[in-house]
Amino acid sequence: MIKAAIDLTIIIPNYNTRELLRNCLDSIYRYTEGIRFEIICVDGNSPDGSADMVAKEFPQVILVRKESNESYARSVNQGLQMARGRYACLLDSDTLLIENAFAPLVRFMDENPDVAVCGPKLLNPDGSVQHHIRSFATLGVFFLQTLNWHKLFPRSKVMNRYYNTDFDYSKAQPVESIGTSAYVMRRSTWETVGLLDERFRWAMPDLAYNYTLHQRGLKLYYTPCAAVVHFSGQTTRQDVRKALREQCQGLIDFSEAYDYFGKSRITKAIVRFGVRGRYYSKLLGYYLSSDKRVIKGPGAPRPEVAAEVKRVLAGGELQRSSDLKPRPKQVAPAQSASDATPFSD
Repeated sequence: MIKAAIDLTIIIPNYNTRELLRNCLDSIYRYTEGIRFEIICVDGNSPDGSADMVAKEFPQVILVRKESNESYARSVNQGLQMARGRYACLLDSDTLLIENAFAPLVRFMDENPDVAVCGPKLLNPDGSVQHHIRSFATLGVFFLQTLNWHKLFPRSKVMNRYYNTDFDYSKAQPVESIGTSAYVMRRSTWETVGLLDERFRWAMPDLAYNYTLHQRGLKLYYTPCAAVVHFSGQTTRQDVRKALREQCQGLIDFSEAYDYFGKSRITKAIVRFGVRGRYYSKLLGYYLSSDKRVIKGPGAPRPEVAAEVKRVLAGGELQRSSDLKPRPKQVAPAQSASDATPFSD
């Protein structure tokens, strides 16, 4: 095991989100203090010049230029294999720090050595809490979700237990599943449990990893000690139809590989049928509805908020955090080197 002098390695996979990535990086350097950290950005050959922007404006970032847009899991795993920190934070490029979030998260992990992974409070761009805590789904919950039960009966106790709609986001507590938009891992966790499952592109690596932790009896915690703004779905919205296909196939593959809903062939056949039926329902909704989001379950940004974010990003109006406050000096500069759970709406 590496005796790390660096407290935290921040790993940011990126594809074609240059402006969001710029603001994400800028906010990290603006707010983070009190810990030693490094940032690894893994870029999937973004055509928007993301990698060149990082190299020019953030030379202290360890930049990995991929030849193609590989899966989220592969990008994260490459970062974990390079990480020098005692902890690693998987961070989406469409996040923004509004406070010194990482020092409290490192402190939380230090004070709770039995916790394998933790995640902070996520906020929508309007400041409301983004509901990113989920329980593992049973076959019954899956069936009801396929029928859009949570939309037909928003007060359903069964669905509310899955979505954790009554979750107390002011209290630190163990959870079953939490998204990897800001996901802090202990080094011993990825060294013993392993890396993310590369059979999945963007849909399911988080759920698969959380499920593996749960099966091994390891603790996953939500903590309100820090808050991070998450613009949500800014990579997947670039090609919604492709994202829906990958979401569909990811859930089928997850069911097959992890026996998530059951081991029997009949159960897995039912799941395949249900997932594909839901995929075509979502695809039809994409063509008929003005709401083109992939993730739009309870707690996601309201349609009008998502639309405003899209307008601001398209117009390049997102404010640079560096315009508000100078960046603090990084404690541990690094050497240069050569994107909610998906089953959620």
